[in-house]
Amino acid sequence: MTESVIVRVDADTRIGTGHVMRCLALAQAWHDIGARVVCVTGCRNEWLLLRLREAGFELHLLGHPYPDPVDWEITSQVLAVHSDAWVVLDGYHFDSAYQRRIKAAGHRLLAIDDTAHLDRYDADLVLNQNIHAEQLRYRRGPNTRLLLGTKYVLLRSEFQGWRRWQREIPAKARKVLVTLGGSDHENNTLKVAGALRGMKVDGLEWVVVVGATNPHFPRLRSTVGRWKCAPRLVRNVSNMPELMAWADVAVSGAGSTCWELAFMGLPSIALVLAENQRPLSEGLDAMGVAVNLGWSVDISPHDIAQALNQLLMAEDRRGEMANRGRQLVDGLGAARVLKHVRRAMLTLRRVREDDCELLWLWANDPDVRAVSFSPGTIPWERHVKWFKAKVMDPTCVLFIATHSNGAPVGQVRYDIEGKQATVSVSIDRNFRGKGYGSAVLGLSAQEVFASSEVSAIHAYVKPGNEASIWAFEQAEYTEMGATSVHGHDAVHFTLRKSE
Repeated sequence: MTESVIVRVDADTRIGTGHVMRCLALAQAWHDIGARVVCVTGCRNEWLLLRLREAGFELHLLGHPYPDPVDWEITSQVLAVHSDAWVVLDGYHFDSAYQRRIKAAGHRLLAIDDTAHLDRYDADLVLNQNIHAEQLRYRRGPNTRLLLGTKYVLLRSEFQGWRRWQREIPAKARKVLVTLGGSDHENNTLKVAGALRGMKVDGLEWVVVVGATNPHFPRLRSTVGRWKCAPRLVRNVSNMPELMAWADVAVSGAGSTCWELAFMGLPSIALVLAENQRPLSEGLDAMGVAVNLGWSVDISPHDIAQALNQLLMAEDRRGEMANRGRQLVDGLGAARVLKHVRRAMLTLRRVREDDCELLWLWANDPDVRAVSFSPGTIPWERHVKWFKAKVMDPTCVLFIATHSNGAPVGQVRYDIEGKQATVSVSIDRNFRGKGYGSAVLGLSAQEVFASSEVSAIHAYVKPGNEASIWAFEQAEYTEMGATSVHGHDAVHFTLRKSE
């Protein structure tokens, strides 16, 4: 049965496009591991809807979003069709009552929330990817888990291929990218363009990105088209990573685009376009990732030009900003969120005697044997002898992970020696490639650290076993380098207990 996720999100000229774009990023990651994505939205922008359709999502359009009662009437019908689906909810207009309705309908809920403004959060997971997230107080139910901070920043799939890319820092920067968000209701784009127009920088090149719901595009196009040295004006951009890689510096609104700029190591000047952007802009400035110019209404073209000119000339500063941005946002946020989604669907139990055959079948799976350091088939008699010894061994901890639907997901074993442990894991073929490996590793490591004296867990993986390498990376293991196991090359990973 195909797993489903329902995304409930809106966009318009007032609330912008950021909610939709970060939900798109999370939904893409979900879709990549085999889930069916259903989006219920009041968005009417054709380009945004096209992005969702091209991603392979099923769309249900609302004429009148919440609090209009038609919203819940349609949304509840979609929920009923996908009774086992997770729900992702993103928008300031969704109140505590809306969350309670989703939970009452029997669904697991992930709420994306930047402000902790509700009187109560009843979601299973609350995600806040902002710098200031841990300073907020969420009034939540006992079963609500918080995912807070920039390690959970959601980036769309087009950015994933740039994780290992390295930016070159020119002595004098000349390429400027201007991007003021999806709507830019006050037309700050024209103000920034005017600032750039008046700058006296040899060889200056600039590209202006106009957001999908920006109502000022005709005026912008008409105005800059009359300029002698006009910028390149682009709209409905789907190649933002390429534009960010091309640029040396950016002028940006202090919204979700800042995370993309940080990930791409692009030094930026941030303008606050809405009250909820202020903490992000100030935080990025304090961390040396961006220059905070403050409220856009208080900033003149001269202020923008002066700040930009200083940054264009400051090679060392731009290099440091680029490095700090890449350290802040590593592009793995969506995968980490899904790890917690998987963990919420899993239960760990100790291995029982009647699990002997199940572990034997898992161990002899051809794909498991192919990546084992001892690849031969395991005879039943030898397995039974091994199993009985491990069950009786106080230095061995064996877990079975089961899904919320009762199906066994996989096994994980810890062989303990003093304060060190070595882990091995295998996942049932019906659950492979869906993010369960890292979830099982994370959940079981938490249990081992809590119930024993173990302070470090080690794992050894064959170099070509990309699925396992990815799982250990997602489970927060650190790669320690190459080693050898039973005469085979191996990659050594370590996870240390947090203080």
